[in-house]
Amino acid sequence: QVQLEESGGGLVRTGDSLRLSCTGAGSYFDYYTMGWYRQAPGKQRELVADISPRGAMELADSVKGRFNISRDNSKNTLYLHMNSLEPEDTGVYYCNAPAGRVVLLPWGQGTQVTVSS
Repeated sequence: QVQLEESGGGLVRTGDSLRLSCTGAGSYFDYYTMGWYRQAPGKQRELVADISPRGAMELADSVKGRFNISRDNSKNTLYLHMNSLEPEDTGVYYCNAPAGRVVLLPWGQGTQVTVSS
């Protein structure tokens, strides 16, 4: 089974950029559609972007035009490229393998992103 570890978060200002990384230790990382989830303070976790094994992407309306998702299957790594960050992007970011309303892998620790105004 794949174990997930997220990194790259931090405290930034409005308009800044960040790149988050998610490494998947274990087998079959490149088998899964992978996604980035965000949990804002006091809110439920939501899927903001996902990418199929072959690179087909879906982005939530709230991040279209600002975020991009990519993966390097040779490195078992998933990325979230975040530009023009807004305070509303603040939250803990997690990666996982979405399957409808559920996920297929154990959650990692996540990485905190805080955007100050």
